[in-house]
Amino acid sequence: MFSVPLNCFPDHIRGGSCWGRPQDLKIAAPAWNSKCHPGAGAAMARQHARTLWYDRPKYVFMEFCVEDSTDVHVLIEDHRIVFSCKNDDGVELYNEIEFYAKVNSKDSQDKRSSRSITCFVRKWKEKVAWPRLTKEDIKPVWLSVDFDNWRDWEGDEEVELAQVEHYAELLQKVSTKRPPPAMDDLDYTTTVVSCRPAELQTEGSNGRKVLSGFHVVLEDTLLFPEGGGQPDDRGTINDISVLRVTRRGEQADHFTQTPLDPGSQVLVRVDWERRFDHMQQHSGQHLITAVADHLFKLKTTSWELGRFRSAIELDTPSMTTEQVAAIEQSVNEKIRDRLPVNVRELSLDDPEVEQVRGRGLPDDHAGPVRVVSIKGVDSNMCCGTHVSNLSDLQVIKILGTEKGKKNKTNLIFLAGNRVLKWMERSHGTEKALTALLKCGAEDHVEAVKKLQNSTKILQKNNLNLLRDLAVHIAHSLRNSPDWGGVVMLHRKEGDSEFMNIIANEIGSEETLLFLTVGDEKGAGLFLLAGPPASVETLGPRVAEVLEGKGAGKKGRFQGKATKMSRRTEVQALLQDYITTQSTKE
Repeated sequence: MFSVPLNCFPDHIRGGSCWGRPQDLKIAAPAWNSKCHPGAGAAMARQHARTLWYDRPKYVFMEFCVEDSTDVHVLIEDHRIVFSCKNDDGVELYNEIEFYAKVNSKDSQDKRSSRSITCFVRKWKEKVAWPRLTKEDIKPVWLSVDFDNWRDWEGDEEVELAQVEHYAELLQKVSTKRPPPAMDDLDYTTTVVSCRPAELQTEGSNGRKVLSGFHVVLEDTLLFPEGGGQPDDRGTINDISVLRVTRRGEQADHFTQTPLDPGSQVLVRVDWERRFDHMQQHSGQHLITAVADHLFKLKTTSWELGRFRSAIELDTPSMTTEQVAAIEQSVNEKIRDRLPVNVRELSLDDPEVEQVRGRGLPDDHAGPVRVVSIKGVDSNMCCGTHVSNLSDLQVIKILGTEKGKKNKTNLIFLAGNRVLKWMERSHGTEKALTALLKCGAEDHVEAVKKLQNSTKILQKNNLNLLRDLAVHIAHSLRNSPDWGGVVMLHRKEGDSEFMNIIANEIGSEETLLFLTVGDEKGAGLFLLAGPPASVETLGPRVAEVLEGKGAGKKGRFQGKATKMSRRTEVQALLQDYITTQSTKE
């Protein structure tokens, strides 16, 4: 079994939920009313708490915005809610709201944080939209719609709701287990559950390779298996290298090339440099996705954490330079604001799940929903590893955009240490170009343009000279006393056009002309010209001798060769053919 722990942070301060414990929140008795409520007759001493609300298919969400509240009381009845507390200045706050429609008070909840008290009020009639919160068509000055969370839930939201209800059934099947490892630890002691033979396909500079080894399953692990757009961790088990970690249902398979005994105690260590890099890129993706959505309503459809750079696929055919710059500026401002990143686990039937952004859960998901939240910016279902504070991202650099799939745009970015490495490489390239071009960095582009223009002129002159040389060679061959039968010529410099010019100038169909260019003992190009019937017969055989490929028509066969060193064998083949044909005549 494996689980992704709540703590996936680079330091040793674990990020927890922003909510207080349930027992910290005092719930008033059902008989509580304005007559017995403290301060009910002291209207002058009370003020209203600023309140935000928004509508969902099953719930109405309300947030009483009071920081560092004390003496909190919440009463939710079928037709109204009564809220009271004291703020950090000791001022009493009191709100009483008659609901637009009947609610299920017994299935409603409330949670408290240092910033606010949020109420999840279950509708009596689900999937019926509320146009307003209050029974009367009035708008108190202290009550506002939470536009950051408000959206049209009809359609897609119903699909999300169906998923939540479906996966809630899986909760009953989840077994209780001991606490998972903390991801801020670099090692963890656990037990081997199983070890079975396996194979791993790898790709390198020499192509694909299959490694033989074992899939090791641990009681628990701190190595992240590939998922959610994030690659897997690397590390060791008892100093044995883990080359791949993959998810198989509720288990994580650790591929090693050494077997481990089931039941044995082992020490798991994580490759921290790789882990922290993935944390920076993944948290950076969450931040960019949230900002792109907030600023320009650009939805993320997928993303990829690459080896050197990462890409976010946005549901738009194109983006302007101004949009890219605005997103980059906004995300880096939030990094400088040192916004905390919290990781929580919610049960599937928790009403707060409906507030969370996500593209659905895997078909084989079981257990609670893991939610990653950036304070005041984003809340998202996610199984990946993340930093505990945006300041750990250091900086985000958006490199630009690329055309994606149909009507999609890929936003390319770097986060954290990758930006520093990119700057180091760029600075090294800049220094090398300065030395080569003999000018400052600000003049590099102009200097390269001049070199390109000069190169084009030289290439054009060289081509003209090569053509003149081809014509000269053709005349020399035609006037040679050795003309006839088989004529061969090889030059190191040249191309297909060079050989065809020679063949055109000679223009004879009575002689077999075999021309080659390239490395005398390596690869190159060849052309066979002569009588069409002879060329059609000999062309494929020449290509076979030279271990190459080619094609031809109308008395010419040309192609690429890999063994120019076998030209003498081709000469013998052609001479034998000519001799045989002469004998037949």
